[in-house]
Amino acid sequence: MHMGRIHSLDTFGTVDGPGIRFVLFMQGCPLRCQYCHNPDSWERTGGTLRSVEEILEEIEPYVDYYKNSGGGITVTGGEPTLQASFVAELFKACKARWGLNTALDTSGYCDQNRVSELLEVTDLVLLDLKLMSADGHRKLTGQTNERILSFAKLLSKRRKRIWIRHVLVPGLTDGAGDLMALGRFVEGLNVVDKIEILPYHRMGAYKWQQLGIPYPLEGAMEPSALEVDRAEHYIEQGKLLGRNSVV
Repeated sequence: MHMGRIHSLDTFGTVDGPGIRFVLFMQGCPLRCQYCHNPDSWERTGGTLRSVEEILEEIEPYVDYYKNSGGGITVTGGEPTLQASFVAELFKACKARWGLNTALDTSGYCDQNRVSELLEVTDLVLLDLKLMSADGHRKLTGQTNERILSFAKLLSKRRKRIWIRHVLVPGLTDGAGDLMALGRFVEGLNVVDKIEILPYHRMGAYKWQQLGIPYPLEGAMEPSALEVDRAEHYIEQGKLLGRNSVV
C-alpha cells in the first residue's frame, strides 16, 4: 500500500468540484506561483505521511453527505500528480467502497507517463491554466507552460471532463490578448464543462511572512466584479475566434 505526504484536509469543501466534497491537500509542488496561498505545501519532504486506509477512515463518517449532494472527493495540493500512484490507489478505493465521484485539482505540470493510471479513475479534472504566454508563465510560476498545455490536450484526447480555472490578478493575469488566447485554446478542447475565473485574494500572504519568504504581490489589488466580467468577455471573444477559425 502506498503512503502519501499530506499537507491538510477539509471534510466539508464546497468550491473544489460539484456538491459537498472531501478535499485532500497533497504536499509538494514544482511551481512557485506568485499568488500561492499554500507556500507551506511546496517542499516535497514536508507534510505528514498517511496511508490510503487512514484517509479512507477520515472520509467514511461523511460519505452520505458527499453522495447525497452530488459531491465526492477532490485531491489537490501542492501538486497531486507528484504522488500519482497514491492518489490513484485512493480514488480506486473510494469508487470501490462508496462509488464516490473523484476530482483531480491540478496545475497540469506533470510527467504524462506517470498519470495514466490516475486518469483512469478520475471523473473530473480541475485544470488551472494560469497564463498562455510561455515567458509570462515562467515569470509567474518559475516554469514554462509547455507541459501544462500538452497535459490539457491529453485530457481532451481521452475525453476527460474538465473545469478550467484561471486566477485573475489585475495587472498580471488579466491581459486582453492572453485571456483571448486562453479562450481560443479552451475552444479546441473536448468536454470542458466550464471556465471558472478565480479572483485573486491575499488570504495566504501571512504564510509567506511566517516562512520568511518575500511576498511578490505586495501591491497587487483584488479584482473588482467589473474586472472579472471584463475577463470573462475576453475569454468568450477568444472562444468565438477559435470556433470561427479554419482548422
